[in-house]
Amino acid sequence: MSGHYPGGSPTQHSLAFRVMRLCRPSFQAEDAILRLDPSDLLAGEDLFDDPRVSPHLLDRFSPGGGGDFSFRNRFQLQNPIDAMALPGNLILPQSFGAIFLGETFCSYISINNSSNFEARDVVIKAEMQTEKQRILLLDTSKSPVESIRSGGRYDFIVEHDVKELGPHTLVCTALYNDGDSERKYLPQFFKFVVANPLSVRTKVRTVKENTFLEACIENHTKSNLYMDQVDFEPAQHWTATRFEADEHTSEIHSQTRGILRSPVLIRGSPVLIRAGGGIYNYLYQLRPPLQEAGHAKADGGNILGKLQITWRTNLGEPGRLQTQQIHGTPISHKDIDVQVIEVPSVIILERPFLVHLCLTNQTDRTMGPFEIWVSRGITSDEKVVMINGIQKLVLPPVEAFGSANFSLNLIATRLGVQKISGITVFDVRQKKLYDPLPEMEIFVDTD
Repeated sequence: MSGHYPGGSPTQHSLAFRVMRLCRPSFQAEDAILRLDPSDLLAGEDLFDDPRVSPHLLDRFSPGGGGDFSFRNRFQLQNPIDAMALPGNLILPQSFGAIFLGETFCSYISINNSSNFEARDVVIKAEMQTEKQRILLLDTSKSPVESIRSGGRYDFIVEHDVKELGPHTLVCTALYNDGDSERKYLPQFFKFVVANPLSVRTKVRTVKENTFLEACIENHTKSNLYMDQVDFEPAQHWTATRFEADEHTSEIHSQTRGILRSPVLIRGSPVLIRAGGGIYNYLYQLRPPLQEAGHAKADGGNILGKLQITWRTNLGEPGRLQTQQIHGTPISHKDIDVQVIEVPSVIILERPFLVHLCLTNQTDRTMGPFEIWVSRGITSDEKVVMINGIQKLVLPPVEAFGSANFSLNLIATRLGVQKISGITVFDVRQKKLYDPLPEMEIFVDTD
């Protein structure tokens, strides 16, 4: 990788930096129709035309022998493994290549003396400069290199965990004495751009007391990624469990064709996300802060947590990313919470039935007494489900973080699917009216 010399030509300096990226080799795939034969390393295709060649050698390398110099069978697969087009050779990187967020940038740097004089007392610095910061990777100020002879070099390796996107500059500088004992300063800049290897799209859905987080990870690189770990680190007071797709839904003796396994923490083999747009979905169940005796629910806002992602490429090159905090639906903290506990499975027309409910005081003080009734609503439509008997139920005060169970005696006046709506709670002491319970559907049948 060549560098940029500001303020002058490199010929003015005795020293020059050369940078090579250190990364793992890759497989060499054969693109040619005619495959390489080991015999090609010993002789050419004109071997059969040479009268000086021994007949035993011709037998050995003939089409029926150990080799094939006629090229007649080179396009044929002699072994099933030949279809992979991988002869087993590894090749070193031929270019600087792409650098992705989450990887470790490792570089082999050589400072060469191309002059006819010795460079002495060489102070070398290497820094990584981004749009936000400048990180020192190497500094020999306290122990300068005594000398670099003519035609010699000094080599070193630097590493940097890539944590920012966008332009990066590897700044290499040298302060040295040249052949005329003149103190010279050499800066060189090696620029590259860091890209995003993957994208993470999240969806958050809340179902009653459970919150579900779906994370879709897409591979933007030209190499397969093997996800070693995709863990969700919940915020304080939250708990998270990962769901895994059931791989055995087609078993003959299975009673049900399940979609999800039980919510257990999965630590299995790496998940393959294919190159060039492959995706994989992860599903997590999050449970909200629990209410403990004598303590209010923890106020964690709507921050759910963040994802920790680690992966490897085809030959084990590691990478690691951490997402920003993932936000969910803001948690609303009600002073009074009313939940339906039980509704009869069979409701008969014009026959009374009981709906069991629970009122919970979610504050640190005593609340109540309360009055509970079924309001008619703002429409003029006739109420289909109404209270049977006394229209207003009175509950005694409820202690801090306490609860009280109660029942409403209702009656339905119309068949089919109907709605129970307008269940209202009123705090007599504070003169405060709370929002009605959400509508609840029931089915009314004949006797």
